[in-house]
Order: sequence, then C-alpha cells, then structure tokens
Amino acid sequence: MTVDDLYIVNYCHKNCTPLQNIMRLPQDQAFDLAREMAAQNQNTTAFYRFADFENYYPRRLQADKLLFDRFTALGGKPKEKHPLSFVLQGSAYLHDWFGGGHITKFKLSPICEDAISFSYGDSMSALQRDGFLTVLTKRILLQAIAGYEGGVEDFLINAEKQYRYIEVQVWDDACLPSVADETNETETA
Repeated sequence: MTVDDLYIVNYCHKNCTPLQNIMRLPQDQAFDLAREMAAQNQNTTAFYRFADFENYYPRRLQADKLLFDRFTALGGKPKEKHPLSFVLQGSAYLHDWFGGGHITKFKLSPICEDAISFSYGDSMSALQRDGFLTVLTKRILLQAIAGYEGGVEDFLINAEKQYRYIEVQVWDDACLPSVADETNETETA
C-alpha cells in the first residue's frame, strides 16, 4: 500500500443523509433536529450525543473553532466553519457506532490540500480528555507517514492502536470528488 491508495470514509446512520453536519444549521434548528433524531433512535449509539445535545453542542462548537483556527494557522483555507467528518482508511469501531449504515469513500489524493485537515483520534474527545488537539495538514500527515518506519500499513495499524482512528475534517465540500464510492451496508451485508 502507498499513500496514493489512501481514502477517507464517512459513516452515516441509515436514518440520516450522508455528508451532512448538524452544526451547520442555525442553533434552534440544530436543537430541534437533535431532539427529533434522538427520540426516533433511542437505542442507537450514534444518537446518544443528540439526546444530550445541551452538553454536546457547546463542546462541538469549541472543538470546531479550535480545529478551524489551527488549520487556518497552518495555511488551510476553510470555506465552512464546521467540517464534514471522515476517518482515514475507515474504522470498524465507527461503522458499528453508526449502526452499519451508509458508508461514503473518497480517494484522498485528489482532495485539495488547503481544504482538508486531520487529527489523531476523535477531535472533540481528545480536546475534552487532554485539553489540547493536534491538527495536521495533508502535507504534514503524508510526511509523517513517509517518515514512519515500516510504511503506510504499519503507520495505520499503530494509529488505530493509539487513537482508534485518524479523524479527517473536510472544510470545503466542493473539493470532494464528484463521484464517491457509496454503499449502504444495511442493504449489502
């Protein structure tokens, strides 16, 4: 495997629309949607954050602002204040967390460098747990992978052991390729 083989993956519960971010809605609409989704999906892990949206919302705002500011400081040119979230190379943990719903994949290589950032593990959890957050540009991430003894696969295995996954933030929807590899795991499994 080489860096040219890398892709980013978005997971979405089957009751949601892929490639959306609730934080992009006006606050009152976001709270209304969170209440509705939590009520309709009470036993689904992915919606527990919506059941506790009063606590989730300000923490997500804080994490997104920090991601935005750090990415901008590194030369990024975000078009959105709240990114679309992906993971690098996928995550069985997140696939399960989202109830085996929609999976959308994009090759990493064609995505604009100034519109994508990365963090080790879940950005909001890392910020809450550690009080800080490491943000990487595409160039910095690819340099870290290139410098890792053992190659791309070993880098990814180690990242999964340490952080569960590498989170990916896409800050400009227009930079995503027009064709995605989208599957609905609930229909094909």
